[in-house]
Amino acid sequence: MAAYARSLRATGVPVPQIASRLVIASGKNKGEHPSVATVHRTLAEDDVTDPTA
Repeated sequence: MAAYARSLRATGVPVPQIASRLVIASGKNKGEHPSVATVHRTLAEDDVTDPTA
């Protein structure tokens, strides 16, 4: 899910639209869309952990 979110962000898709395109694959919320805040946190974590970007 995070890799797809990163690729969408790289093409200029706004975060709310990214959240609407993603689907949670497992767990209690399986089949639902993540919140916009969750997508922001995921992308922010990737920025911190990936110094090459």
